[in-house]
Amino acid sequence: MRKLVSALLYTSLALVANGALAESTPPAELTGEMSALNWHSEPRELSDMAFQSRDGAETTFADHEGKVLVVNFWATWCAPCREEMPSLAALQDEMGGEDFEVITIATGRNPPAAVDRFFEEIGVDSLPIYMDNSMKVARSMAVLGLPVTIVVDKEGNEVARLTGGADWNSAEAKALIQAMVD
Repeated sequence: MRKLVSALLYTSLALVANGALAESTPPAELTGEMSALNWHSEPRELSDMAFQSRDGAETTFADHEGKVLVVNFWATWCAPCREEMPSLAALQDEMGGEDFEVITIATGRNPPAAVDRFFEEIGVDSLPIYMDNSMKVARSMAVLGLPVTIVVDKEGNEVARLTGGADWNSAEAKALIQAMVD
């Protein structure tokens, strides 16, 4: 009897574990730079703290509910951010709309003039500019270095994150986003 109970217990645990693994599987094969995405075994809630648009209006992630999001935390002094930002702009230009959006959040001390100069120097004018000067949003989301990019599902949960730069305009990134939108 004891062996039967043990067998049932282990079988149940295996089924639960396999179910959890299935839920943590990305909706598309992660290859290239996207294979560095840390896909979470369980979706994580986003911060409900407000961040500001370039004109000072407060917004939250809930204001973008129902969309797949690529949220990029960056700073004007960050060299990898400078390299990565044009690919985020290209991703937004190609795929942005009703179901998907790229959100860039300058975190820390990033004076508005420096932010404007940053975007002008890299030739990006199609991304919304959000600010987290106090770093409260970044800290609440455990952003410990820059750049950090967070992938958010339609339900408003963080499902993956990448620390460091990547080509977000790659075929792999687009396939991932398209699979999440569909």
